[in-house]
Amino acid sequence: MSANVVVYTTDYCPYCTRAKALLAKKGAPYREVRVDQRPDLRTWLTDVTKQRTVPQVFVNGAPLGGFTDIAELDQKGRLQPLLETAPKPSDPEMRQ
Repeated sequence: MSANVVVYTTDYCPYCTRAKALLAKKGAPYREVRVDQRPDLRTWLTDVTKQRTVPQVFVNGAPLGGFTDIAELDQKGRLQPLLETAPKPSDPEMRQ
């Protein structure tokens, strides 16, 4: 079983495209949530991640950051184990 991966994006973001490509390369299924027209989700993301940028990648409810963050995890060999960890029933629900 794989992790529950959610990527918050906008249509005009090149780093969003790169994050999705990296996840696809790793074989990780993910759910994309567009926040272009959703100020409520942008506010929620800022509150949760303390970041105003996209993408924001969550694995099993835990924020990992954006593209550069997950790319760094990948370079260190730490991304794949996270992507292979099944979610627990206690993992937080994600917004959509």
